[in-house]
Amino acid sequence: GCGNMGSAMLGGLINSGFVKADEIIVSTKTESSSKRLEDEFKVSTTLDSKIVAKEAETLILAVKPFMYKEVIKEIEGELTEDKLIITIAAGITIDNMEEWLGDDSKIIRTMPNTPALVGEAMSAVCPNKNVSKEEIEYCIKIFESFGECVQLEEKYFDGFIAVAGSSPAYVFMFIEAMADGAVKLGIPRAKA
Repeated sequence: GCGNMGSAMLGGLINSGFVKADEIIVSTKTESSSKRLEDEFKVSTTLDSKIVAKEAETLILAVKPFMYKEVIKEIEGELTEDKLIITIAAGITIDNMEEWLGDDSKIIRTMPNTPALVGEAMSAVCPNKNVSKEEIEYCIKIFESFGECVQLEEKYFDGFIAVAGSSPAYVFMFIEAMADGAVKLGIPRAKA
C-alpha cells in the first residue's frame, strides 16, 4: 500500500539515496494511484500485491490495520521464509503476524508517525526472534531515511503509539486552530 504514510516513507527512502527508485515496487488499489506514484517517484507499480510479495526482498505492509488479514491471505503463497516483513499498523502485533504467516517468518513491527510527511518522523521498531542483527539495522536505516528511529521492546509499543504515534496529529490540530483564531481576529491567512 502507498497512501500518506507509504508515500512519506517512499519519498524518504528515495530522497535520502538509501534505495534507488528503480529498486522499488509498490502495490496500489487504483490505476490513478499507480500513475501518481510512477510520475512522482519514478517507481514501478502494480495493482497485484502478489507481484510485490514475489519480487521484493523486504516487504513493507503499509495498509490500514483492518486490511492486514485480507492482504496477507492474498500474498501468503508468495512469501518465503527469507523475506523480511515490516509492518506499520497500530494494533497488529508480532504474535498476530506469526499466527497468520507462521512463527518462522522474519517480522519487524514498526510505528512511524505523521511527521514522516516532512522527513521528521519518530519511529519505533521491534523485531521478532527470526530477524538478524543486520536485518534490524537495515530496517532502522529505512526509518532513519525520513526521521529518527529507536528500537523498543514490543511491550512499550502501545505507549509509544499513544505518545509519539497519535499525539503529533493533535498538536497539528491545535496549531491549525490557533491559525484559524488569528484569521478570525483579522490577521491574513498567509500570516496567521
